[in-house]
Amino acid sequence: MNAPIVSVVIPAYNHEDYVQETIASIIQQSYPRIEIIVIDDGSTDATWKKIRECKEACENRFIRTVLLTQKNEGRCVTLNRLLEQTTGDFVYIIASDDIAKPDAIDTLVSFLDSHPEYVLAVGDNELIDARGNTIHWDSNLCAVYDESDAVYKTYGSFLEQSCGFSFCSENFGTYSSFCRRNYIPNGYLVRNEVLKSYVRFTESAPLEDYWLMLQLSKYGKMKYIDDVLFSYRWHQNNTVHNREYMQSITLQTWKHEENNIQNPGFEAFKHIFEREACKTTIKFQFGRIFKYYKEETITGKRRVLEILGRSYILKDSTFKETK
Repeated sequence: MNAPIVSVVIPAYNHEDYVQETIASIIQQSYPRIEIIVIDDGSTDATWKKIRECKEACENRFIRTVLLTQKNEGRCVTLNRLLEQTTGDFVYIIASDDIAKPDAIDTLVSFLDSHPEYVLAVGDNELIDARGNTIHWDSNLCAVYDESDAVYKTYGSFLEQSCGFSFCSENFGTYSSFCRRNYIPNGYLVRNEVLKSYVRFTESAPLEDYWLMLQLSKYGKMKYIDDVLFSYRWHQNNTVHNREYMQSITLQTWKHEENNIQNPGFEAFKHIFEREACKTTIKFQFGRIFKYYKEETITGKRRVLEILGRSYILKDSTFKETK
């Protein structure tokens, strides 16, 4: 009875085929003291009906059950409302089409409860298809079912290779690393006192998980547990399939953080952000040059000359572009 309470929050939208499996994976958790909070964000399919069908099972399993629906408000508003409902010591966020492994919450609580300097703990993710079958990725992030054909066997292995550093190193979860990109796998457990004190989701930072990581990294360390604790569903409706949209909301979130650290008290993070912004911009420009140079066309060469025609200078620690 003295064990911490975990608040599991599920933002649900148009996942009638998956949401009951998501809820079932929380019901089946080995960790005992859980409250579950689900908000249907105005789904146009049968998602809310599927959620209501789980009410009795949830009330029999959890110490507190909250199932709500609302008109469509978007993910940031929904996450803020979910967090307002929480009463637990820790918060576990899971999308309404994913699955938590039975020992996931128990494993993460065991670590955070004994390491107060950490604000977040997360494990690796296996990849599953729309039917729940285990898959892997080839070099183009296309699903392959034979492990021998896989370039990335898990989502964590892909993220780790993309970042270029070991997730078991001290780089994991640092503010400077998040200035370059978001890379935290799904299925993370967070200290609720930090969430409620320092995090408020906003449409100005539309990539909400990236915004969350940027904020949490200012207040504590993060731990990667090298075990598969989560099943990340890979299907055609995943937002990440829309590359242009993902790039757009990532940039918006990055820009909002740039404005956020101008506030008093963030001087140290402002310096880090500006330093990493320089590195990222340089890397991006060289990547563009290489891309267009490889095309070996007149248009490609013209684009290379346009990029090289812009000079970049450091002035007062700010990266500025001049003609």
